[in-house]
Amino acid sequence: MYVGLVAAAAGMMAANTQSQIATRVMKMSLDAQAQVLQLLVPSQTNPAKNNAPGIGGHLDVSV
Repeated sequence: MYVGLVAAAAGMMAANTQSQIATRVMKMSLDAQAQVLQLLVPSQTNPAKNNAPGIGGHLDVSV
């Protein structure tokens, strides 16, 4: 009887550890995506300061 309880407890501890690892990996992935977005957003809203006039601005492609 006790062996079953010990096995169940060990299984629960392993599942908890796996859940913690998965949560950490997901958070790291979200942090990485946020960093990429921080790099991309300024370049889309403001052209680079050292570009020649007319370079890197918005392009009107309406027909």
